[in-house]
Amino acid sequence: MSEPTLAGQFFDAAAELLRRVRDEESAGIEAAGTLIADAVAADGRLFVFGAGHSSLPAQDVVYRAGGLALTNLLTVPGVMGVDVVPATLGSALERVDGLAGAVLDTSPVRAGDVLIVISLSGRNALPVEMAMNARALGLRVIGVTSLAYAEAMKSRHVSGTYLKDHCDLVLDSKVAVGDAELTAEGIEAPFAPASTVVTSALMQAVMATAAGRLAARGITPPLLRSGNVDGGHEWNGRVLARYADRIFFRHG
Repeated sequence: MSEPTLAGQFFDAAAELLRRVRDEESAGIEAAGTLIADAVAADGRLFVFGAGHSSLPAQDVVYRAGGLALTNLLTVPGVMGVDVVPATLGSALERVDGLAGAVLDTSPVRAGDVLIVISLSGRNALPVEMAMNARALGLRVIGVTSLAYAEAMKSRHVSGTYLKDHCDLVLDSKVAVGDAELTAEGIEAPFAPASTVVTSALMQAVMATAAGRLAARGITPPLLRSGNVDGGHEWNGRVLARYADRIFFRHG
């Protein structure tokens, strides 16, 4: 049998991470879905935040066909991906104290809502303070992170704590420190990150669980349909109108 290609090695590595998350985080995923269903049933709202590339799985569950319509993106200007110049500014802003508090204080969040904070390393000031301040405001916080970083890397927050220390529930993405799955002769740096693949799948698993929990209680999950299928826009219009007071989609 021939040696697998680099592409094949990456698929294998990503598949193994997905298998581990499925098997080892199943209880946490069920708990997270239940927590979200509890909030939806109690007229609460759902917010999600991620900085840098951690914003990608956050955005993936907002205004998404097949997704919960109540999922809102909580943003901090300058850290949502690579939309600033230079791109390194976003990384620097993640380490600035005080940004999270300012965003939450001017946002529509309220006690009883759920906030999902996604941060692969969980060590920078922004995600740590986002979780910390949200809980102080009475929100339930779900952290999505790689616990391996807390074991190997020093926190960059003044408290010395990590995202995991300020959450009601933590989901571990299992991604290794450095977020690069492959090495190869002639390539000096590790490469092929899989955190976006794994974290996005983890988020969708949580949302699927929440939808199932709502249905089991006799509550129709407020799901969106694709606008590219007949009747999709009309369906979404009804859902958006029904939950208009709980949908913000992007705030920051």
